[in-house]
Amino acid sequence: MTEAELGSGKGGSEEMSLKDKGNEFFKAGSYLKAAALYTQAIKQDPSNPTLYSNRAAAFLNLVKLNKALTDAETTITLNPQWEKGYFRRGCILEAMERYDDALAAFQIALQYNPQSAEVSRKIKRLSQLAKDKKRAQEVQNLRSNIDIAKSLETLKSEMSEKYAAEDCWKDMFSFLVETMETAVQSWHETSKVDPRVYFLLDKEKTQTDKYAPVVNIDKAFESPHTHSSCFSFLRQYAEDSFSGAACLIAPKSIIAYPQVWKGQGSRKWRHGQHDGFFVQFESPLLRKLWFISSSNEMGKTLCRDPEVLDIGAHEVLPRLFKEKLSNSS
Repeated sequence: MTEAELGSGKGGSEEMSLKDKGNEFFKAGSYLKAAALYTQAIKQDPSNPTLYSNRAAAFLNLVKLNKALTDAETTITLNPQWEKGYFRRGCILEAMERYDDALAAFQIALQYNPQSAEVSRKIKRLSQLAKDKKRAQEVQNLRSNIDIAKSLETLKSEMSEKYAAEDCWKDMFSFLVETMETAVQSWHETSKVDPRVYFLLDKEKTQTDKYAPVVNIDKAFESPHTHSSCFSFLRQYAEDSFSGAACLIAPKSIIAYPQVWKGQGSRKWRHGQHDGFFVQFESPLLRKLWFISSSNEMGKTLCRDPEVLDIGAHEVLPRLFKEKLSNSS
């Protein structure tokens, strides 16, 4: 705060002396002493807007924001045509992170002093802060309200058609949604997911002491050899565990082979250099593949909606279950 920003005010010599002493303490960074001197001056001249404006500035630096705001409002009441009161109000509301209200105050200040470069700078800065705050809230809402089921609505009807004679499609759908939502939450919290295959085990047939519902596949994508070995193991595991479905989660960053995002024509990749992870759903009647891309928004990791890929062109693993004909007639 420069000396020029502190109002000069007029009054008796003693009042001037108190105010000037306050200004000296203010410039030296002794805001508490400055505020005390402005208070003494106000007792002698309670209708002087400059004194309230100066004390508001001192309270602002002491982070006594409610007191500062009260003084700014009094400044405006005593002299509604003086831009300094609105400027003080704007600075205090900015400190309170009430950016929209602060912006309104600075805009009034500019009306009374259109030449003020400082007020113009504040308006520009506050406009950006208000926009950033709104976007940060939107990002937080998107991160908190993960609704994979909504994104997979069309898959639900496709599943019910494929498995028309059975209710098992509902279990499969819930299994897929839960697996994907867990992966998205992990990505939001840590910016990574572990490469795994989740299995929907049979409640009656699976030997649960022998077969776990999750298999780690850390080495699966190191080379064609590890990929082939892992696939053979998983296919046998799916059969021996009597699993009804499986869901693979694999971060793009760890896949050395197969780099399914490389290629032209039908294999052309449409997601640029975005980081993210693959989700591949496997069942005897239905196979699906998605890529969930990630971006950094307002300093936070944000997953985009799952985007369907052509599994024939981009499959991360070959078919895990022996193909069956649809149960529907």
